Amino acid sequence: MTVYTHFLPPEYVAAAERAGHLRPDGLPGWPTFPSGDMVSIPSPGVHFGDDFRAQVLSRRVNELAAELRTQRPGCTFLASLPLPDVDAALAELDYAYDVLRADGVILLSNVTGLYPGEPSWEPVWRALNARSAQVLLHPTSPPQWRQVALDRPRALIEFPFEVARAVTDLTLTGVLTRHPDIRFAVSHGELLPGLADRVEAAGGDTAVWENFVAVDCCA
Repeated sequence: MTVYTHFLPPEYVAAAERAGHLRPDGLPGWPTFPSGDMVSIPSPGVHFGDDFRAQVLSRRVNELAAELRTQRPGCTFLASLPLPDVDAALAELDYAYDVLRADGVILLSNVTGLYPGEPSWEPVWRALNARSAQVLLHPTSPPQWRQVALDRPRALIEFPFEVARAVTDLTLTGVLTRHPDIRFAVSHGELLPGLADRVEAAGGDTAVWENFVAVDCCA
């Protein structure tokens, strides 16, 4: 089991709160994460409804993560991408890898209600595959969370289901088989073993799931 942690720079929290995320994913407030060796921005990510602001925010948090790595020997970081803007995500991916020397990327289970098998995101998957990138798939609130979470923190129940939706989408749309060089790590993936037979019955190749690295957060 690989352990990762998140980091919440004040600039990021301020931007999220301006966008209305005062209780992120239904939590009472922003959590405090301990220092860790693999850091990333958690849910709700960097896109709060405005493509340009997401582009600016992803660049800033990635630069802060790179600075943090220089201060902590042995620390690695996963870059955030401003999806669903594909062109901006590709530009940030290149900058994160080629300039900041990112160790991978973090992708959320959905962004603005779009799941990772979204056809327009194919260029991003091609770029990640070309780099044999490490991708941490992390849950976020589902688009219909008000109807299903029943006013409870979404991490309680919805996060495992979100990961199941995202991985199922990646499988049934063929993303995983088309891009075999991407190294996936999956957080909150405890439902996947029980879903494998069902996804295979729907035509998905779940053999690739055996290559997933299970990760846990040290919050």
